[in-house]
Amino acid sequence: MTDLRPDPEELLRRVQEEELNLTRGKLKIFLGAAAGVGKTYQMLESARGLATEGADIVAGCVVTHARKETEILLEGLEILPPKEVVYKGSSLSEFDLDAALARHPGTILVDELAHTNVPGSRHEKRWQDVEELLESGINVYTTLNIQHLESANDIVEQITTVRVRETVPDSVFEKAYEIELVDLPPDELIERLKEGKVYVPEKSKVALERFFRKGNLIALRELALRATAQRVDKQMREYRSDEYIAKVWPAVERILVCIGPGPLAVRTVRAARRVASGLNVEWLAVYVETPKFTRLSEPARQRLSKTMRLAEQLGAQTAVLSGTNVAEEVVAYARRKNVSKIVIGKPAAPRWKEILFGSVADEIIRASNEIEVSVITGASSPAEPAEHEKGPEPVNLVPYLKAFGGVALATLVARLMFLQHISLVNLVMIYQLAVVIIAVRFGRGPGIMASILSVVACDFFFVPPYFSFTVVDSQYLFTLGVMLVVALTLSTLTYTVKQQAVMSRLREARTAALYSMTREQATALTQASVLGISVRHISEVFACKVAVFLIDEYGVLGETTVMSDSFVVDGNEFGVAQWVFVNGQLAGAGTSTLPGAKAIYLPLKGSGGSIGVIGILASEPKRLLHPEEMHLLETFVNQTALAVERALLSEQAQKTTLRLQRKELPPQA
Repeated sequence: MTDLRPDPEELLRRVQEEELNLTRGKLKIFLGAAAGVGKTYQMLESARGLATEGADIVAGCVVTHARKETEILLEGLEILPPKEVVYKGSSLSEFDLDAALARHPGTILVDELAHTNVPGSRHEKRWQDVEELLESGINVYTTLNIQHLESANDIVEQITTVRVRETVPDSVFEKAYEIELVDLPPDELIERLKEGKVYVPEKSKVALERFFRKGNLIALRELALRATAQRVDKQMREYRSDEYIAKVWPAVERILVCIGPGPLAVRTVRAARRVASGLNVEWLAVYVETPKFTRLSEPARQRLSKTMRLAEQLGAQTAVLSGTNVAEEVVAYARRKNVSKIVIGKPAAPRWKEILFGSVADEIIRASNEIEVSVITGASSPAEPAEHEKGPEPVNLVPYLKAFGGVALATLVARLMFLQHISLVNLVMIYQLAVVIIAVRFGRGPGIMASILSVVACDFFFVPPYFSFTVVDSQYLFTLGVMLVVALTLSTLTYTVKQQAVMSRLREARTAALYSMTREQATALTQASVLGISVRHISEVFACKVAVFLIDEYGVLGETTVMSDSFVVDGNEFGVAQWVFVNGQLAGAGTSTLPGAKAIYLPLKGSGGSIGVIGILASEPKRLLHPEEMHLLETFVNQTALAVERALLSEQAQKTTLRLQRKELPPQA
């Protein structure tokens, strides 16, 4: 059943998507490696197929480049007239967004998603026009070349030495309902260029010498195929989750590295990165938080936090899991993510400990079945001290004294029952009940002590010869032995279940807080209201004070926009925020970068880049450095960045609309 448990965060994301899709239109992108592969042609063919079935289809903006075979496909389709916009004395044709919204067809064709609109239009980019169409419930068919995807922009420049200026945020691409790859071998595309079927002859010659070289086209084709494959892989994982399929489908390589608090974890992460880089595949890094985490030393916790950050910096998707059995949680997570290979470190414990208590590596290997497991070896160096736990600390005797009193009370009750000639089996139940109550109330140590004291008291008072530790009948030895094993098991399991319940309640509360913040942000219309909602929720969840810095109209980080009471931002603190904004990395108190700051600063990253910085002044800074805490905080910050960006775009659209309305007003007499 562990393998089939759904991920709560994934469930929340899917529920939010389903709620959004109830009113939002569906986006279909026809993706190609480059111009000329036939994206517009394929889009029109699909649209004609829908039209023959009676669907309401409108061609909002279709760029045919004077290709006759493409123009023929437009015949019979309703065509939305373009809007003529005057710019610098010239009349330019643009997609008429207002006419499309007024017509409100079932599906509209909007070519060239990455197109930049004429200055003065309601939106700067055509993908923003498409977003407005989708928000109004209209389905959209559009086209896109892979070089226009924001995340591929730097890679394309390295390959082609050409900087593509028009880009589409990855968030738009990821929200597409369907991605259809339109593929054409490089040789055929080059032949089409030579025949003048893509550009006019003069432009085709220049294109063949620069951007459309065969090597470039091969690389762009691989990028397009990879983007499509990642999309299909995501759909497959969602299907496996919906159908509760536990078995891994190794259709694509994916690597998972298991991280621990030990000093060799860094080597394991680097080794996993090398394997993933060699295979050019996605990789994940996970740590399983068990009840033992509370007994880790501070250096071990710091090592764990730094190792998780290293994995993130090297490109891994990180996650913190919770449970009592590390192997079970790792394998279950690997199955949910369709992982094909698990990378773990070689056990550092002595052999006798492995024999007595088992090894996480051995358990993962036995439970992995069809998943391949790689064990990374290596001895620690003098600079890498062995993991250690907290040193001896003063023991709080109060819980142990209360546990002793609980066993004494159980003995008194059992004695009264014994005088009524109640059998020994029933008396044992009294002690078992006492052990469970003590373990729940006072913890594992007092529970174990209560287990041992219960067996001793039962032997002394109720096993003949009475008031003696001597056992004459061997069957009583068996009874006392079983009683001890059951009592120890009950105390351990009770403590474990209690810890799991506490962690589950904490996660549930935080997930609910994140959902509540997201829901409130969705109804906020201005940046000020979005920031107010975000600051309030982050302050409550993380018990901290918050300061937010946003960029101004010139793209420069401005003064504090929203700030909690008593959060003083002096020149030094603002300097740290400025560094975070420029470098796009975490810095501040407790980190390895500018640790002298009073607060921790995180970048606010929108779909188009950094839009500001958020500062967190925590009452317990070390608490935020725990990987799970930091991961949750980054989730809140990322959601805030997206909400702020959406509010900013909404405000800009409103201002543009007001300006246009003022221009259209007739002059008063």
